[in-house]
Amino acid sequence: MSDHAGISRPDERSDARERALYLLYEASSKQIPPTSALAVQVIEPDQLTQELVLGVEHHQSDLDALISESAKGWKLERMPTLDLHVMRLAVFELLHRGSVPTAVILNEAVDLAKRYSTDDSGRFVNGVLAAVARQVRSDS
Repeated sequence: MSDHAGISRPDERSDARERALYLLYEASSKQIPPTSALAVQVIEPDQLTQELVLGVEHHQSDLDALISESAKGWKLERMPTLDLHVMRLAVFELLHRGSVPTAVILNEAVDLAKRYSTDDSGRFVNGVLAAVARQVRSDS
């Protein structure tokens, strides 16, 4: 994204998703609730980051059920941790942030998976999320 002077600015929503991913990963690595990871931040995370982290925490069992159902032949425990967190974030958005287009959610999730997880993560995450989106969104 660039402003009127042509200076590139990061997308705040993309940054929030990335920060939420970091916090969810930190919480799982330390085996603490995501709310605890949010609470100990030196600088309070922005509103969207908080909404995403808290949403994933509060709806995790529903999110995991949809992911598990759509990831044919994969148990959640076998999935790369980062892939699972990326998919939880995206499924939360698919279910609870109706104003965000499906394509944006899937593209952002695939981008995060490609940047932070395994070589095959982009395709895997895309496949699972596309299946979930067909179930829960009418625009898919």
